[in-house]
Amino acid sequence: MRITFCGAAQTVTGSNFLVETGSPAGELKFLVDCGMFQGSLQAEAHNKDPFPYDAGSISAVLLTHSHADHSGRLPKLYKDGFRGPLYATPPTLDMTRVALPDNLSLLTSNAKREQHEPFYTAEDVEQVIALGSPVSYGQEFELASGINIIFHDAGHILGSAIIEVQTEGKRVYFSGDLGNPPAPLLRSFEYPLNADYVVVDATYGNRIHEDRSRRLEKFRQVVRDTITRGGTLMIPSFAIERTQELLFELNGMANAGEIPPIPMFIDSPLAIRMTEVYQKYPQYFNTEAMQLVRSGDDLFNFPGLKYMRTAEESKKINDMPAPKVIIAGSGMSNGGRIQHHERRYLSDPNSSILFIGFQAEGTLGRRIFDGAPEVRIFDETVPVRCHIQAIGGYSAHADQPMIIDWLTCGQGRLPAGRQGGKLKRVFTVHGEADSTVALANAVKEKLSVDALAPTSGQTVEL
Repeated sequence: MRITFCGAAQTVTGSNFLVETGSPAGELKFLVDCGMFQGSLQAEAHNKDPFPYDAGSISAVLLTHSHADHSGRLPKLYKDGFRGPLYATPPTLDMTRVALPDNLSLLTSNAKREQHEPFYTAEDVEQVIALGSPVSYGQEFELASGINIIFHDAGHILGSAIIEVQTEGKRVYFSGDLGNPPAPLLRSFEYPLNADYVVVDATYGNRIHEDRSRRLEKFRQVVRDTITRGGTLMIPSFAIERTQELLFELNGMANAGEIPPIPMFIDSPLAIRMTEVYQKYPQYFNTEAMQLVRSGDDLFNFPGLKYMRTAEESKKINDMPAPKVIIAGSGMSNGGRIQHHERRYLSDPNSSILFIGFQAEGTLGRRIFDGAPEVRIFDETVPVRCHIQAIGGYSAHADQPMIIDWLTCGQGRLPAGRQGGKLKRVFTVHGEADSTVALANAVKEKLSVDALAPTSGQTVEL
């Protein structure tokens, strides 16, 4: 069995792993994820590159979740010859149906500006979506003779999965993006039982998140402080999970009378459509959220909240006097409607910008987060005078201690009556170079297990 790391190798995006394994019917090639490179023009330029394998030879794609850096190049894979099934959970397939056309719209706009053709078409999007095959958590299925697959809950976003591959007498887990429990809406991740090899998310592999118990109080305080100053609170937010978590917690604050009634806006058509998918799958929520839904509480709608679907509606937010809250895409401020609000309010000392997710190197969000005195937005120099806040506890990625704890279940440290395996090797991916290397070193030191931070294009034999 061989794994080639075709993306997300010492970089945060572009998740794409080629697995080659034997079966009684002959050698089989399949992919885990087929994501876009994001974060900078240099990174995004790789999206047009040819795949380092023949797309027509790929028998199947196992999709961990719908984020673009895991799913965004699926239409290009189809365009280049892929015709096999696309396995994912039902929520992931539904969100991918929403996300891929949105990605195409952005790509088409960028391609027009850069004077080249998009690297896939609307027909490619439609055709690859049609290949979707739904898989439930815990449902074991045979990819081919002698190759069994199980999807487990990753606790990262709605429908996200850890993928277990059983073949050649080996048990290999691909964590996808490993969640950061406890989360407001989702259940905790499941563990890599009896793992021989693990490919694990290292986004925060060299960091420790702040105490999650303080997260809600800090969020509440940021909202209150901005209201007191009479400013605008800007929250660059990812359309999936972060926006829905914020709505859940703002709903709780509003219902409890913890914040005064002020205008709040979801200014992201994609986030609005994704929220509709969340409303479709309450059975994937954790116990607390499910009980609220059953009690009749609409988690994603409360007094003062407005969904801004059109560009004209978005412009009207400027006419609404502060204080107000604006949640808009994109999460790293590298596109989307948030940039329009940042251009208007970053210079306002009464306003605030709140980062609740990872800000990759080269993004506008990272420059603001790092304290740049001014930034360029739409060819305009904008001074940064507003309050800059960050809440690490909102990250949907596990930090180093949590990853190590998750991996120890592969070391046999399980509840009574459970049986763990003996890890042979861990591969740290989906993180910047310092993060993947730091996590690999921590695995060696703390677990006495061999670990590698693979480089792009590297192939390993298992």
